[in-house]
This record gives sequence, C-alpha cells and structure tokens, in this order.
Amino acid sequence: MSKYLLNKFLFTVDRDPELVERYREEPRELVEWWESTMANKLLNSHSDEDTTWLRFDETERAALTSHDHIKLFELGAHPFLTLTLFIAMFERDNQEPLEYQKAFGARLNHFSMPYPDIAT
Repeated sequence: MSKYLLNKFLFTVDRDPELVERYREEPRELVEWWESTMANKLLNSHSDEDTTWLRFDETERAALTSHDHIKLFELGAHPFLTLTLFIAMFERDNQEPLEYQKAFGARLNHFSMPYPDIAT
C-alpha cells in the first residue's frame, strides 16, 4: 500500500479538468491509464526521469475505481485531496449549496479520533 501514490493520483487528477471528467465517467479506465503512464513519473519534475516500482494494490485500485472516499480515507488518502476532487466530480449533481460536502462528511462521521494516519 502506498499513501503517497493514492495522494499523488488525487492531486494530479484534480488539477486537470479532462482527467476529472474521465475519472467521473470512466473510473476503471482512467485508473488503469494513470497507473500505467503517470504513477511512476516524478511529481512536479520537468525531466524524463521515472521510477519503476509504484503500483496500486487491489484494495487501492478497487477504492479508486468505485469512487469510495470512505475506503480511501481508511487507507490514508488525505481527506482534503479526496474532497476537492470529489467536489469537482459530483457537486454538480446536487441541488442545495454544500449538499455534497455535507453528505461527504456525514458518510465519514462513524470515524472517531484518532483518525487513520494520513502522513505519507
């Protein structure tokens, strides 16, 4: 398991409107594409240098492809990164202001402190 890789996925997808839409509409395909092409790129690097060892495990891949923000939180994905990406994908489906954000938080209310470790 790699909290770094989960957070890197959330960070990079959230910053590209095309990737946000692909993740909303075709999560499995986007996760597979991202893992095969982007996972081993150095974050914020302008060189062609890559790593070779980063991969999602099956639990991470399943949580990402099913948009399961509760499981992602349990796995240590940073809640701010998850929330901002999921707002970009799903807030438009709601009628009331902050409706999605409130529902997002309510689905996490069964957690008590100490929360899952989000340190990478």
